[in-house]
Amino acid sequence: MDWSRHLLVVPVLLPLLTGSLLLLIGEVRHTLKALISLASCVLLLVAACALLRLAAGLPETGGALTASYAVADWPAPFAIVLVVDRLSAMMLVVTGILALASLIFSMARWHSAAPHFHTLFQFLLMGLGGAFLTGDLFNLFVFFEVTLAASYGLLLYGSGTFRVRSGLHYIAINLAASLLFLIGVALIYGVAGTLNMADLAVRLPAVVEADKPLLYAGAAILGVAFLVKAGMWPLCFWLPSAYMAAAAPVAALFVILTKVGAYSLLRIGLLVFGPAAGEAAGFGGTVLLWGGMATIAFATFGILASQTLGTLAGYSVLISSGTLLAAIGIGERAVISGALFYLVSSTFSTAAFFMLIELVERAREPAADLLAVTMEAYGDESEEEEEREDEQVGVIMPGALAVLGLSFGVIAILLAGLPPLSGFIAKFAMLTGMLNPAGLGDTAAVPGRIWGLVALVILSGLAALIAMMRSGIRIFWAPMELIVPRVLVVEVAPIVALLTLCLMLVVQGGAVVAYTDAAARALHTPATYIQSVLGVSPPAGSAP
Repeated sequence: MDWSRHLLVVPVLLPLLTGSLLLLIGEVRHTLKALISLASCVLLLVAACALLRLAAGLPETGGALTASYAVADWPAPFAIVLVVDRLSAMMLVVTGILALASLIFSMARWHSAAPHFHTLFQFLLMGLGGAFLTGDLFNLFVFFEVTLAASYGLLLYGSGTFRVRSGLHYIAINLAASLLFLIGVALIYGVAGTLNMADLAVRLPAVVEADKPLLYAGAAILGVAFLVKAGMWPLCFWLPSAYMAAAAPVAALFVILTKVGAYSLLRIGLLVFGPAAGEAAGFGGTVLLWGGMATIAFATFGILASQTLGTLAGYSVLISSGTLLAAIGIGERAVISGALFYLVSSTFSTAAFFMLIELVERAREPAADLLAVTMEAYGDESEEEEEREDEQVGVIMPGALAVLGLSFGVIAILLAGLPPLSGFIAKFAMLTGMLNPAGLGDTAAVPGRIWGLVALVILSGLAALIAMMRSGIRIFWAPMELIVPRVLVVEVAPIVALLTLCLMLVVQGGAVVAYTDAAARALHTPATYIQSVLGVSPPAGSAP
């Protein structure tokens, strides 16, 4: 249907227009800007859900599994092509949900703490939507840069030496990664003569032997850029402190940024370097497997050594990234299916954790420290103004501690991967795929490296449980000084909503697993993707 083709530009165009409009509105009109931004996020989520229905191949959409949109109707591979399939549609829905939850949480205080919050927020969403939809490596670079440029401003949102220092580290590392990204793209273009990913998949087997070292060098450099953004060890030392320093709603949205790197590796790895790539098939898979395992091990020690909740959450992001990278390195369909389920569950739970931390800290800190947090958000004010702001922040909720404690416990179960929540189902699906790649009843010997990964996944969950129990006891059970936190409904509601979605992943587990399994199957048979973009079936032997 014609409307479905034009729907592909909405995740890019809507945030762009909204962010541009918000630039024209004065900063004193916080409520108006918040309402416009909120309406845009709701529409963005609706559009993402519509694309999900399209990609799922419902009868109403004609049974399509992949759809492409060529900007200005230029033919591929010359056009700026946007492509939606099950994987990209799922990532758009996750981004839309996370954006809506983060924005609602920020409306309690953070959205008015400094200029242009909503504009940067929308431009970040534009970059994410473009990165998940683009079918071209150069445009992927462009959308990466849009995302990073907006994230630089959002990370520095607020004040304090620690935030500025962590923000500068984040900027420096990501600028270096962007340079590597550009170098890798240039090398690949010099060899293949195209940057369209579908066209690359067709041309790669025909690359002459003399040019292959240059092609592999470009792919390796490009991979390093993705690994920096995904947070693989030893390229991840900047991540825990940067995420810890960010404001709570910003850190919650940043959880999806590491998934962009993992998404790019998965997309390019199975489309361009799939089985049809000849001797280049599976390029970099071993590095991803061992690097992912090293990342899990590093983050496990980091979680056990964490003395603050922010650091614990930052290392939880690394465990999620390491698990996804290792799964991508294995590359088996069943493992990828479980990894996609894990991606959704870990993203929601970790984002909820970052938002919960701000509320929990209010119950731990003395009143003077709580006032310092308020002053950091709003700037120096007179005592009368501070009292007035305190009255506006919220009223004491008798059940506030109970709600926060229950949410903390649910997040602990999710991060540890314990039943009956979605973290367990996701890890169980991945481990089943690792130990039984050909299905239940498979008697083939399991390689030692796979057993090592299984052990690391289990041990990382145990470490998360120990660290969360230790923190929970210190905060809720035996605090030296405890105050009843003042919270708004708009601060609690996003956390509860994200955790409820994790519960729904269990209730609708069969449907979700069926979707991720179909997405993994489509990734391993890229002919539909190539045909949708290029308009022709791939030549025999060039793609399965």
